[in-house]
Amino acid sequence: MMTSFPYKTKHDKVTIEELLRNDWQAGKKTVHQMRMDKAVTDSAGEPLDWRTPLEIGTDLIFHFKDAASSYKQDETITVPILFEDEHIIAALKPSNMATHPDDADGGGTFMNAIMAHVSKNSGTYAEHVHRLDKGTEGIVLVAKHPIAKALFDRMIEERSITRIYHAEVDGRVKRMRGTLQYPIGRDRHHPTRRRVSPNGQDAITRFKIIERFEESTLIEASLESGRTHQIRVHFSHIGHPVKGDTLYGGSETEDGTYRLVAKTVKFVHPFTGEQTDIEIS
Repeated sequence: MMTSFPYKTKHDKVTIEELLRNDWQAGKKTVHQMRMDKAVTDSAGEPLDWRTPLEIGTDLIFHFKDAASSYKQDETITVPILFEDEHIIAALKPSNMATHPDDADGGGTFMNAIMAHVSKNSGTYAEHVHRLDKGTEGIVLVAKHPIAKALFDRMIEERSITRIYHAEVDGRVKRMRGTLQYPIGRDRHHPTRRRVSPNGQDAITRFKIIERFEESTLIEASLESGRTHQIRVHFSHIGHPVKGDTLYGGSETEDGTYRLVAKTVKFVHPFTGEQTDIEIS
């Protein structure tokens, strides 16, 4: 199986080696394997010399031999595609749908739907860059080839991808804006719940109020870290659990879902250099 993507060089006199190692910071193992596979060709499919400086605007094709994901295709479910190019997909994960299955044979998840979408276009590779809790609706980024996966993983680690959430929390939050900085760890009394713990991992949530209602508050929150259940844990800790999030003490909702949406993702695209803002209404 083979997956590939086209690329037009953005700088003058850059070699393929420099592009992979310096610009994209691909791992040594990946670079070595691609060189051995003669995995970079011109637009006619002819392998190129990795040490020859290329003119700006040179058309390249990057090939990945045996790059395939293990998710099963599930054509019975679809998810809205919000953005797609040769490198990534941004799609809307509904609430009460898991981001990915627990095992290779699992189905019914966001990634099973994405794999069906990719396969329709003869693709074989799709790997999520980040995850959302099953009950959280919102934008998930998916890499379409291994270099994109490595680059976006690093951007997540370096916090150069902005993720903005909207949440309706119980009660009327007094402060118009603020920062919640409480370490989060596992709750040893519950298999899935997390809790604020002095021995947990550092976690920072910044928020501002969008609107106050009679018994709840709509807030916008952004993460400076990406801990499991972070927004849910932090707001529960200060006495304002997410509405409907009964795991953390939130009031029940009529439809049984909780009110948390991953609404916006912003980043500078590592392949095009363009500011990319993706948002759901």
